[in-house]
Amino acid sequence: MSPDRPISELFAQRRPLRSLEFFPPKDEAGVEALRQTAAALKRIGPDFVSVTYGAGGSTRERTAQVSAMLKDEFGFTVMPHLTAVNHTRGEIAAIAETHYARGIRNIMALRGDVPRELAAGTAFKDELRYGSDVVALLKRLHPDVCLGVGGYPEKHPEAPSLDADLANLKCKVDAGASFITTQLFFDNEVYYRFVDRCRAAGVAVPVVPGIMPVLSLKQIKRFTDLCGASLPGKLVKRLEAAGKQPEILETIGIDWALTQIRDLLARGAPGYHLYILNRAKSALSLAAGLAA
Repeated sequence: MSPDRPISELFAQRRPLRSLEFFPPKDEAGVEALRQTAAALKRIGPDFVSVTYGAGGSTRERTAQVSAMLKDEFGFTVMPHLTAVNHTRGEIAAIAETHYARGIRNIMALRGDVPRELAAGTAFKDELRYGSDVVALLKRLHPDVCLGVGGYPEKHPEAPSLDADLANLKCKVDAGASFITTQLFFDNEVYYRFVDRCRAAGVAVPVVPGIMPVLSLKQIKRFTDLCGASLPGKLVKRLEAAGKQPEILETIGIDWALTQIRDLLARGAPGYHLYILNRAKSALSLAAGLAA
């Protein structure tokens, strides 16, 4: 089985990269629907795709299944997520070894969200408490694996301050991370300020902006409440004016994301990462808009 190319080598080409994020479906019917989505998105040729990992490892097997499918059936360069929460070092190592045996050479290393049903005091094992711990462990196992980590332009909801959050991010990079993918944001100035703070702190790796095309105001408020991102008033007004008309809402979301991406690329961003919620339409619309 031929190994994937490390994403760090793609960044070294000094061109903008385009990546997509999938989440593991709950059942086999969902896997088949995801297979159809992947087939549609194959046409736009993403540089790599990522596969999320449910809170506390709740999608462990499905993440591995989907990652293997996307690599073997569609030839995507795949970056599965792997989190610390509710895992021992041995469990993390075993999962990483499975990915490595399948030729996967890229992993998104994260602390992960603590499931609501899991007490905070029992959520972490073997002193594996932070994303930097996952990075360090994976780098010891396989130094050739490229590791991505998450960054929060508007601060992680649990961080006491922007400075503390940035210090934690630097720890992840110092432990061996090759690039950062940001949490979603809707005001590009938030991203530019975040990159400036990273550079001032000595964080020199690529910082990939994470973009989510909006599908509804209710949905995006739920996401932003969870991750601590802000919604520009101008965007909220547009979505409110559209009411419950899904086609208009989707058009507004695509237009906003397209404007963001064009500006980001014009100002030197290393690419963009799309949170597509397993839907092909928004990614295809954005690709068509950027090709125009």
